[in-house]
Amino acid sequence: MQAVGLTKQVLSGDQPLVILHDVNFEVAAGESLAIVGASGSGKSTLLGLLAGLDVPSSGSVLLHGADLFKLDEDGRARLRGELAGFVFQSFQLLPALNALENVMLPLELAGAKDARQRAEVSLQQVGLSARAHHLPKHLSGGEQQRVALARAFVTRPRVLFADEPTGNLDAATGNQVIELMLELNRAQGTTLILVTHDEALAKRCGKQLRLAAGRVVQ
Repeated sequence: MQAVGLTKQVLSGDQPLVILHDVNFEVAAGESLAIVGASGSGKSTLLGLLAGLDVPSSGSVLLHGADLFKLDEDGRARLRGELAGFVFQSFQLLPALNALENVMLPLELAGAKDARQRAEVSLQQVGLSARAHHLPKHLSGGEQQRVALARAFVTRPRVLFADEPTGNLDAATGNQVIELMLELNRAQGTTLILVTHDEALAKRCGKQLRLAAGRVVQ
């Protein structure tokens, strides 16, 4: 993955507000990158641009050879479905589906015939086979995030985007989730792009990109 000259500017009243300015970096396949910085530094904006969820004012993102912003919105969505997985701070599980069904969902949307079998294996990898038929409201925060990890990795994504994945967890549970995420990442050879305010977690990644007021700090 490569970011070239990424800039994001919006209007605040009638004045331009630069959220990101000329961000450039490259992450090789299988590497891990932590994006760090204070609140308001542009971390989540950058992650949204890298995933093609938002469009920059200028610049480009190359994802496995494809320039995201030469694609239309539907094209970017298709590419995300084929290549990317996501883990969010707030878990983003569907409350009406049990753990197994939540993990099956991206496979079913992709038309996989073996969705249930693959989802069961993925839940086993995160140690939640016994909780497969529980709804999210009956799972702890740590269990919900492990279901989210199983869902993210079940499609064997080329790139995993994680936005403050331990932000809603206590320190001990957060450490367990991080160990699991890094273990799954190594096992699958996924490229990991991680937004975090946790310096200890950032140091676990192969590279760090520090933002301050929308600019990369060397």
